[in-house]
Amino acid sequence: MNISWNAKGYAKDFGFVPKYGKDVLELVPKGNGGIAIDLGCGGGALTGELGKKGYRVIGIDDSADMLFVARAEHPDLEFMKGNALDFRMEAPVDLIFSNAVFHWIDASLQEKLAVNLAANLRQGGVLVTEFGGKGCAELVHSTLSQIFSEMGMVYPRTFYFPTIGEYAPILERAGFRVEYAILFDRPTEQKTRNGLVDWINMFNTKPFEGVDPSARDEILREAESRLRDRLFVDGKWYIDYVRIRIRAVKER
Repeated sequence: MNISWNAKGYAKDFGFVPKYGKDVLELVPKGNGGIAIDLGCGGGALTGELGKKGYRVIGIDDSADMLFVARAEHPDLEFMKGNALDFRMEAPVDLIFSNAVFHWIDASLQEKLAVNLAANLRQGGVLVTEFGGKGCAELVHSTLSQIFSEMGMVYPRTFYFPTIGEYAPILERAGFRVEYAILFDRPTEQKTRNGLVDWINMFNTKPFEGVDPSARDEILREAESRLRDRLFVDGKWYIDYVRIRIRAVKER
């Protein structure tokens, strides 16, 4: 994945990620004792919620720091370290649930991801996922890109934000039938006073690797100035999120 997590800061200031993930749980069918994976479980906030749907749930994450938090906060739940592209269960499971994960994986690896998801689901098993969709945080990314260019630098786009038309065929080729898919705007309020800068420092660190600290500070100040009229509303920062939400069934 294209990030290394600050697990404590994530849990403290960015709880909107699992909060909004609870809405995605509405697409999860009743478990009736089946096994579910919470893929990219982070601090485990949604792992227990899946259990309330009637599943035995296993949280999987590739971040040791996130798993440390998850185990401390939820000692009664089961967690394991694993990467979305190559984790492997002993036997196929009934459900894979994943919130705010797939957009961190390179576009070139999405086919591999879909194949691995299918390999870990039984026939008739269900995938429920939400992640960033086409246009997600585009005001932020396009503004940063412009500022980088003005300073003689290239702003790398490290996220994967597809349309439904781009992503559904990837799942279909892997053996899924897409039953439900929606792409929608979700402007997302930031909890902290310096919401825009704090969001960038948490979720968008890759473009700043190797950038001189003084140049980084200048870029962030300029981004705040240019985006204030559009993303600062009634004393709060909002990020212009767009989400894609999907439920698919493994057919083969």
